[in-house]
Amino acid sequence: MTSIDQQPLGSPFSAAGTAQDVTAGLDLSGTSAVVTGGYSGLGLETTCTLAAAGARVVVPARRPDIARSVLAHVKGCEVVPMDLNDLASVRAAAAHIRDSLARLDLLMAVAGVMATPERRVGPGWEGQLAANHFGHFALACELYPLLAAADGARVVVNSSAGHTLTDIRWHDPHFRTGYDKWLAYGQAKTANALFAVHLDTLGRGDGVRAFSLHPGKIITGLQREMTLQEQIDRGWVDEHGDVIATDFKTPSQGAATGLWAATSPLLADRGGLYLEDCDIAGISAPDASMDDGGVRAYAIDPDAAARLWDLSIAATGTAPITR
Repeated sequence: MTSIDQQPLGSPFSAAGTAQDVTAGLDLSGTSAVVTGGYSGLGLETTCTLAAAGARVVVPARRPDIARSVLAHVKGCEVVPMDLNDLASVRAAAAHIRDSLARLDLLMAVAGVMATPERRVGPGWEGQLAANHFGHFALACELYPLLAAADGARVVVNSSAGHTLTDIRWHDPHFRTGYDKWLAYGQAKTANALFAVHLDTLGRGDGVRAFSLHPGKIITGLQREMTLQEQIDRGWVDEHGDVIATDFKTPSQGAATGLWAATSPLLADRGGLYLEDCDIAGISAPDASMDDGGVRAYAIDPDAAARLWDLSIAATGTAPITR
């Protein structure tokens, strides 16, 4: 991936595009997908849209009983217990999926947490980096043989404009010297983008291409750790919790970029790119506002992506991907 690749290509869709718009007329019969977080918010919209197009969808879920209840009406959907903060749980879910599928066409990493209170998981990892990045990293590596077997698989990772808050804090990724919930979120979202960059580098020879994206601003369960007053102060909602911000998307619009990444023929033979509003994003200036869109250069830097990959292998004990 070069800076020449990281620029809009003229998609027929826009920020207003919906999940149904980008998948209209699409037949995914015979394909399989894994959607983390696939039973709420953008993940639920993604699951339902893929299933409606004929895909078999597996939803790893931290709350499997709730997931099964929510997805009971979705044809061709299976729920597998999995907690992204628990690597043993991730590996057990991956083993079940490997036993169930011969190949995996789409891995949609939609689940995530945002601006949480300080939490330590595993061997003392910072909780947002663990849930948003390490869990998905381990899952993708465990499922890689299925992705390679698909001969054209795509991995789509939900990052965020929040990546503009900070690069990877190489000196202190787990905030041992003091916690900031928004910097922790920003770092995790930068990690999501860098993960896609290096996974694409490793996987393209096997036909595995990876993308990260900003889905837009949407009120979903992602805000569950924020108080109502925090959301009011940011101009997102009113005192009743109703959205008042004019630049927010619906869940269907929020899921559209991920589904476009997963299915658009315009992205054939491309990968390692950061997307927004159903197109490739441009590179943003270091001092540009988060609301102006684009991706910071540090979030798509191939050397940083390789460095994070090595850090993630060492942290999780995951076996390296080999062809």
